[in-house]
Formats: sequence, structure tokens, C-alpha cells
Amino acid sequence: MRSSLRATAVLALAFAFSTVSTAAFADKGGRGNYGQDGNEQHADTGEDGSVSVTVGGIVFDRSKNGSGKSAGAVTSATAWTPPACWYAPKYTPEQLEKYLKPIWDAGSTGYEWDATQRDRYVNGKPYKDFNKDKSGDGYWWDSYVNEDFPPGWDACDEETFWVDKGAAPPANIQNAVTPEILAELAYAEIRVPGTEVTLAPANRTKVNLPTWAWLDAAEFKPVSVTASVPVLGIEATATAEPVSLKIDPGTADAATYPASGACAIVDGRIGEPYAKGKATRTPPCGVKYLRSSGDGSYPLRATVTWKIHWTGSGGAGGDLPDGTFGATQDVVVQEIQSVNR
Repeated sequence: MRSSLRATAVLALAFAFSTVSTAAFADKGGRGNYGQDGNEQHADTGEDGSVSVTVGGIVFDRSKNGSGKSAGAVTSATAWTPPACWYAPKYTPEQLEKYLKPIWDAGSTGYEWDATQRDRYVNGKPYKDFNKDKSGDGYWWDSYVNEDFPPGWDACDEETFWVDKGAAPPANIQNAVTPEILAELAYAEIRVPGTEVTLAPANRTKVNLPTWAWLDAAEFKPVSVTASVPVLGIEATATAEPVSLKIDPGTADAATYPASGACAIVDGRIGEPYAKGKATRTPPCGVKYLRSSGDGSYPLRATVTWKIHWTGSGGAGGDLPDGTFGATQDVVVQEIQSVNR
């Protein structure tokens, strides 16, 4: 298979030129670190603090993403995962020549493989001299892989192929980059705020005492990531919006408000802050513990569900699977002390 041939070529070249950094071949074996210009992955910080990271010809704009030490990636609420691999522009004619010729010159991959590759890219079967006569009029496309999903890498085993500027990739290429694929890759880059809720009473509560829970509304606003391939002029934005907070008290000896434990987001706010004068009211979001935690504590877990949708070039768009992100915090529950007279 093509993937095994690539691995053989890379290993042979690494052996022949042991002083060359292994990062130079990372685009074939793992992360897909090469950008549209053939350079290794890099980050550029704009004047507004936004960071664009070039990975496999794709530029991510994370300037509207969630931030902070407690921010994290959402987990799909279904078995769905982002693409394991895709095809996009990777080399100019000169860059492909620079990549392949040292492999052939090393002579470690065998005459048959070298001859087949030379025929394909140099001798006109079907390409001639790396298509250098078309330099500036197109790109060599190749596969990129998502390091987090190796089981799907075999879906991209086509030989490196040429696409003229403005032309569509061959019809048999199933994983050619599209706005939808960009949206799915942007989904994987979304980061949302942490979910440690504010409780009242704080730090420790009492048995049978309703405990109010809420999240800072200022932090729980829509976040988004935009992915684009500049040389193709396509892009897509994946946007995540918070829709509900699920509270798991960490013990069966508890009741939640509401009974389902799912607190709806109302007017952009999750739960309601406790204030003086609300002691006799039932909290719109919270928990009541029915048993003391003794010398320990209960692991209360708060999980926010995020609805995710996307828009892209040409008016494309749609929904992506909901994502969730949660955190656990310890809650000490004490017995109410009574006074005997």
C-alpha cells in the first residue's frame, strides 16, 4: 500500500541522512505539520492577539475561541469524530522535487519503487518533470492526517496528484478538502470555558438545605473557530453555543433543581445567583443533599452542553453534533447542628 511505501521511503532517507531532523518528515508519518508553503508548522500572532496556526495548508483563526486556564475541548455527544485525514494542496513543483529526489538518490527504497515514482512524476506517466512547466498554475495535492484519529488514516492512500488552480480535484478523491471538512476540523479546535459552578452556600453546605448553583453569564457566550485554505479561497466557521447545564451531585442521596438536573439557559444566563432574601425560594438551578458527606466530600460534576453549527463558503452550512464539557468540584455537606435544652 501507499502508506507502507511512504514509511519505507522516510525510514530509508532518515537512515541515509541521520543528521536531518525527523520533524522534516512529520507530514507523512503523523501530525501533518507542513503548511501551504511547505514550511513546518508555525504560529503568527496578530496585533489583536489572535493566533493563526498553519497546519496542512489549513489556517485556523482562534481569536473568537474560549480562553483561560480552565478552557477545554468539547466532546461529541455522539460517536462522531472529526476527519482522520483529508487531501489539500501541499507542494509546488519545486517542493515536490526537493522532497522526492533525495529519497530516490538514497537508493534504499529499491529500484522498482524508485522507477515507478520517477515514471509517475518525471517521465510523463502521467506527469513530466514534476509539472514544472505549470509552476504557479496549480499545486500538488497530498494527504494530511489527524494525529488524534489514526484508525482512519488508511482512508487517504492516493498517490500525490496535481490539480490546476481553479479546478476541482479528481472525482475519485473522496476526502478532498471542502468547507464541510474545514468545519469539522474547526470543531476539533473549539475550546469552551470551564464549568466550575458558583455555589451558595459556598465551600460547604448543610443537609436538606437547598444549594444554589450558577455560572458566570459573561463567560458563557458563543465561541467559534474559522478554518480556511487560502490558496483555494474556501473557509468554514464552527460556532458553539451553550444550551444547558447538567448537574450530577456525586451521590444518590441528593435531589436536584430542576429534578432532571438539567438547568436551561435563560436570557444568556445559567442558573441564578443567590442574593439576600431568596432563602425561602427554590433555586432554579441547584442541589439539595440528603446525607452528610462525613469526613469527606461529594464530587459534584457540572457539564455544559454546547449546540454546534457551521457556515462556509458558497452559503454552505448545517449542524454538527452537540458537544459537552464538564468539571468536578468537591462539596462538603454537614449535618445541621441542633441545640438541646
